[in-house]
Amino acid sequence: MRIHDDRYSRDRRRFEVALCFIHHEARTRTIRTWTGLTDDRIRKLYRNYTVEAGGTRPVRHRGKSPQQPAFFTRSARARHESAILASLCRLLGALPASAAGGPARSLAGLGRGELLCQAYESYRSLVGAPLISFEHAVFLLGALWRGEELALSGCRDCGAVLVTDRWTMRAPRCGVCGAGAQPAGP
Repeated sequence: MRIHDDRYSRDRRRFEVALCFIHHEARTRTIRTWTGLTDDRIRKLYRNYTVEAGGTRPVRHRGKSPQQPAFFTRSARARHESAILASLCRLLGALPASAAGGPARSLAGLGRGELLCQAYESYRSLVGAPLISFEHAVFLLGALWRGEELALSGCRDCGAVLVTDRWTMRAPRCGVCGAGAQPAGP
């Protein structure tokens, strides 16, 4: 048996993506959705292959995954970081250029999971103390792909990429252009 045979490569990719998700502290359900592995196999991977260099394991989060789109637009910092992450997802191909608008689970897959891990790792290297967890990144990717609550748009002044509420009535502005604006006088 050769490990490089085609019939084993898909299983190896599943394990690699699952381990990447585990290291980013993804929940079991998220890992199952993106890799197709069973809960039991994910627990075994966590138990057997995730001891860090210092002898610690990544945190296992319990409960529901994040589901609030307002998290990404609630503050200037959240808007800025979500724009960075969304841009990286688009540039690396994790977020398709044309939103299909289907359920988020049809977005999930091994190839896109690898790209999401790359985008999230790049985001973490660009942002010193990231506000957005990996689970939030998965939710952001799905919400942007569905396009029901959040959308990618451009700043009305400079064209910078922004993550905005889909139903906002006014043209969005980035933090830099918004800070330079003078309030209207009486």
